[in-house]
Amino acid sequence: MITMDITLIIQMINIIILMFLLNKVLYKPVLGILRDRSKKMQGMQEDIERFQKNARLRQEEVDKKMAQASGKAKAALDSARTEAAEAGNKKLAEIKAEVEAGKKEKMTELKSQVDAAGKTLQENLEAFASDMAGKILGRSL
Repeated sequence: MITMDITLIIQMINIIILMFLLNKVLYKPVLGILRDRSKKMQGMQEDIERFQKNARLRQEEVDKKMAQASGKAKAALDSARTEAAEAGNKKLAEIKAEVEAGKKEKMTELKSQVDAAGKTLQENLEAFASDMAGKILGRSL
């Protein structure tokens, strides 16, 4: 059974002193360490957020530069295509002009040959006609 005597009071004083000592020696240092740790964690979290923001900004910058480079490359490609098309059209026009000149030359030559053949036939027409008439009639004219 529990008896009420002086040892109970001594135990109560002992517990109170123990509470103060534990608070001073154990609880406050542990709470201080936890507080410091929390501050470090918060600082690290802020650093992480700052680094992520910096990375996002750099990524946006890289994307913007890539878009500009892509635009320049597309413009250069379009320019090269246009120049190639113009050069092709120019070469095609030159070839057409050459062909047209050759065609006119050949037509002139052919016309002169036809005219010469016509004159030759015209000159020989009378002799040819009399030869044919002679062959048909069976006698010379």
